[in-house]
Amino acid sequence: MDFSLPDELTQYLAKIDAFIESEIKPLEEADDNIRFFDHRREWARTNFEEGGLPRHEWEELLEEAKRRADKAGFLRFALPGEYGGSNGSNLWMTVIREHLAARGLGLHNDLQNEHSIVGNFPSVIMLRDFGSAEQKDVFIPGILDRKLFLAFGLTEPDHGSDATHMETRAVPEMREGKAGWRIDGGKMWTTGMHTATHVIIFARTAGDDGDAKGITAFLVPTDTPGITVEEYLWTFNMPTDHPRVSFSNLWVDDSCIFGPPDRGLALAQAFVHENRIRQAASSLGAAAYCVEESVRYARARKPFGEELARNQAIQWPLVELATQIEMLRLLIRKTAWEMDQMPHPEVEKRISDKVSMCNYWANRLCCEAADRAMQVHGGIGYSRHKPFEHIYRHHRRYRITEGSEEIQMRKVASYLFGYLGPRKGQIPPPR
Repeated sequence: MDFSLPDELTQYLAKIDAFIESEIKPLEEADDNIRFFDHRREWARTNFEEGGLPRHEWEELLEEAKRRADKAGFLRFALPGEYGGSNGSNLWMTVIREHLAARGLGLHNDLQNEHSIVGNFPSVIMLRDFGSAEQKDVFIPGILDRKLFLAFGLTEPDHGSDATHMETRAVPEMREGKAGWRIDGGKMWTTGMHTATHVIIFARTAGDDGDAKGITAFLVPTDTPGITVEEYLWTFNMPTDHPRVSFSNLWVDDSCIFGPPDRGLALAQAFVHENRIRQAASSLGAAAYCVEESVRYARARKPFGEELARNQAIQWPLVELATQIEMLRLLIRKTAWEMDQMPHPEVEKRISDKVSMCNYWANRLCCEAADRAMQVHGGIGYSRHKPFEHIYRHHRRYRITEGSEEIQMRKVASYLFGYLGPRKGQIPPPR
């Protein structure tokens, strides 16, 4: 059993670091772009006068970083070769994402909006596996060329984790002699609607509330009459691009159906494991950054003439965090490696609980590490001149999104107690 990273991977990390230093860091420091990352970051990024949306200059900077990363061959790393990628494995992606997050805040990897120079493209893979021939021809190159942007409308004002109870409805309706669907309802947290060219709308087309079947996905242009952005919801970490959207007498033709009719939730579930394991790795990297910065500060700070690090009250909480980081890193990499050893559908059947363990624990650990870093740094740690408050506020989100802690713990419990997974029907009676 060999736990060392392959030479090819460590060399790739070195190439990424060299690219960051030569291309991304200079861009980050040019034209006062550092305002988006220093103590001014929330104000620099947010147009408070225009609904709290991201400022154009901020989003354009992110796009420029992506363009440079794409030109250098990093952005599409995880995609198949047919889309200009390198068929990056889950193991490699977890190591890379941890590595980038452990560098701290920067243009190379801003977790507040899923930005990274090594990108994640779930919508491209979703289109490859579920899209019609026409949808593939239009949307995959459009997304990769950064000309088309998809928003995702699943969560509703009254229904979050209970997606099968969604109230948005789509009913067949002919208009001008053409077959189509009228959609009525509403969605929450439809991230990216301010720039999206299209939105994936999930609506019940058959069955009863609570049925997994009977929900259909529609791929709809955002300028279609009947779509209204009601408000952008201000969040713990600003800016916001998370609106509440309503659909009223929205009509689309049959060509907008995305994936198999009545089985739209398969799209929503298809790549949750890849997203969760990679996001867990990012939270792990951010936690490691918080602990390392705390160690450095505690060695340098000398209250009462002695290093702060001499105090066990400083040492022990960081020791516990460092221990958890080491254990979690092994579980994340082992789980990612196992994911790479099986066809994607098998992940849900065999190790979905391990993915959930990695994700919910990493997000919680990151919040604890950021909080501890603030405490170790004292007053300056509580200020915006250090990144810990930003890290905490952002990663607190992930304990709710990407599957809440409670939902993921429920998944782990269902495997542990044999209601799902390999242990189903295998739990022996008490001895």
